[in-house]
Parts: sequence; C-alpha cells; structure tokens
Amino acid sequence: MTASPLLFDRTLHRQRLDRAAPDYASADFLKARAAQDVVMRLETILRRFPVAVDLGSRNGSFSKALADSDAAANIDVLFETDLSARMLAGRPGLRVAADEERLPFGDDTLDLVVSTLALHWTNDLVGALIQVRRALRPDGLFIGAMFGGATLTELRQCLLAAEAEVSDGAAMRVSPFADASDAAALLQRAGFALPVADVDRVKVRYAHPIKLLQDLRAMGETSVLLDRSKKPLPRKVLFRALELYVERFAEADGRVPATFEIVAVTGWAPHDSQQKPLRPGSAKMRLADALGTTEQSAGDKAG
Repeated sequence: MTASPLLFDRTLHRQRLDRAAPDYASADFLKARAAQDVVMRLETILRRFPVAVDLGSRNGSFSKALADSDAAANIDVLFETDLSARMLAGRPGLRVAADEERLPFGDDTLDLVVSTLALHWTNDLVGALIQVRRALRPDGLFIGAMFGGATLTELRQCLLAAEAEVSDGAAMRVSPFADASDAAALLQRAGFALPVADVDRVKVRYAHPIKLLQDLRAMGETSVLLDRSKKPLPRKVLFRALELYVERFAEADGRVPATFEIVAVTGWAPHDSQQKPLRPGSAKMRLADALGTTEQSAGDKAG
C-alpha cells in the first residue's frame, strides 16, 4: 500500500495548541456546540458504554456537556486525550497526551470513542479511523465531528484574491477540509458498519474579520500545512484580504459572516447482531429530508 501524503506539520500543530491552551475557553464555542450535539446523540442510545475515550478533548467540552446529561449514567470510565499536554493540564479525570495518528489503545478495548473538531488535522484520516475501529469492541460506537469543505470559505477566497492581486501569485493559506458528501464513505472505507453523516452549517458574525483571525489563533486552528510558505503573510496582503472580506461579505449592519461546516459522523464496529444495510438505491427517503437539517446561525461574536 502507498502511504498517504503528508499534508500537515503535526509538531507545529501541537505547538499551536500549546500556545492556545491558556485562552482556549475564549473561543471554544464551536467545540462546545459539537460536543453538545454528540451528547444529544448519546442520549438517544439506550445502552451502557463501560469504557469511553474523547479524542482531541482540548479543554473538556465533551465531559462538561456529558456531566449535565442523562447519558452520563451510561458511561463508567471516560479517558480524555489530546495532542497537547497543556490542553489537558489542570483539571480532574483520566487524561492521556496522545497523537490521534498513533492511538495508544489496544484492539477491542473500548466501547465508545468520540472526537469533536480534532481529526481534520490528521494526515491520514482513514488510517486514524481504522485505528479507532480496531480499538472498539465489536458493536462499539464512534461519534465524530469534523470541519467540512465549506468551512472558512469567505476567508479562503479573500486570501487567495489578495495574494494574487498584490503578489502576482497565490499560496494555500487555509487548510483543506473533507467534503461533507464523502463523510459516510470515509467511515465505510475504515471498516465501520451502518455509517451515517449529516451537516451543521454555522454562520458566525464578526464586527471585523480580524476578530475571526484572533478566534482561529485562540482555537489553535491556524494553518499548519507542510506546503505553506515559510515566510509570514506580508502585511500588505493581509490588509488587502481584510479589505476584500469587508467589501465582499459585509452585511447590512456592517458585520461580516464566517461559515463553519461541522460534519457529524456515526459508525459502529461490526458485529453479527447488527442489521444489514439496504441495497443501494432502495431507500424511500433522503437522509437530509428525514433529519430536517437546516442552516443555523451561531450568532454574533462580540468585538
């Protein structure tokens, strides 16, 4: 088999997370939203999960949401992991500094794995999902949330346009994200049974796009592409990108939107007791219609 190409500098990503750790709570609104969604899904599943793991827990948004939920009674032990040891520091519970690309769990040892807004930084997403599936016991559950392809589309467009205009060339400045339409197929490739995926499109409104950049830094979500320019983004390009952002996307009240697409996925480790999937093309209703999914707004960000 051919190894997946390396897209991300994982060492730099860990350093960015370390830097973000002290102030992460100031920009954890997307993490908290995704974690709450995972907990709501768990509330509908009436079974126990003796051993659970939260991959990429950051500041513990999932454990906080779980603590306020009836689903907490169905989980006996929860391990929180993160690439950044600083993210895990200073709070109670079982915590493990671990790389999502090299999970420290043995085969058939876990009953539940959740991961919110962390796996999109793995160089081999399918490989990471295979490790999750192997760590799960038969009929174990995985629930994940990842940023989808429409995330930060406004910023991406403006950076490319500004760099092409000012520098007569353009480099990729925003990380690529998985296509939402392929999310369930990724789980299938990783060997999960009964994969399901749906999308939560969130619009966050800012007083100025510089506030968005500050939030991305506070989240530890700034670019760590290996094929990035090693020189800082020229100020002239940055200022032009911010101008274009306002010119192209400002709404009637002057605030600017930032799109985040959160792709939620659910899959089960295979087990003989599971129902078999329908023959392709035999479904009577589209998933989107059944879920009644609509675009939602996360509201305005102050500043």
